[in-house]
Amino acid sequence: MRTAYREQLAALCDQLAEMCGMAADAMLHASNALLLADLELAEQVISDHDRISDKWRRAEESAVRLLALQQPVAGDLRKVVGSLHVGADIERMGALAVHVANIARRRHPHHAVPDEVRGLFTEMADVAVQLARTAQEVLRSPDPKKAAQLRDKDDVVDTRHRHLFTVLMDREWQSGVCSAVDVALLGRFYERFADHAVEIGRRVVFEATGGLPMHKQLA
Repeated sequence: MRTAYREQLAALCDQLAEMCGMAADAMLHASNALLLADLELAEQVISDHDRISDKWRRAEESAVRLLALQQPVAGDLRKVVGSLHVGADIERMGALAVHVANIARRRHPHHAVPDEVRGLFTEMADVAVQLARTAQEVLRSPDPKKAAQLRDKDDVVDTRHRHLFTVLMDREWQSGVCSAVDVALLGRFYERFADHAVEIGRRVVFEATGGLPMHKQLA
């Protein structure tokens, strides 16, 4: 009986790790669609999101079933309860990648990102995808120290996000109001994506230690 329980718990962790990898892929493809004005890639990200949502529903059902039937305690209880929060974070990450792809699709065949901020978005995209990959790793092989480091890596995204507003407020901005709105929204999407990856790391620390590190408030 307990062997089956352990197998179900391991399967749940694997489901979450796979979901996180899918969210990383989604943001990678959405970013390429954005920076390359690739309509086909944008459409793929949008249509593929249902796969993440479906996997999350199955993972959620598994977690609730474990709570109801196995009544886990201590570390196992933290892991099962944490999985519900982690799955929701990952689903939001996938949705944020879709938001990026939607802007790329809406502005096609033009580039949604003006040249003056292209470098900033290239860097934010790279770091956001790296954060998601690291979150996937710590979900598959929990490492509290590595999970806690996600917050430090997220500082790059926060810094670039703040700099975007400096550029937008500059009198030299020549790309118009619509482009400014796109840039502001996109910056927020990347910041939020990174924040959710950090929150996953925080949950992994909690599951392993029972303590919660300092974290950013998610709006």
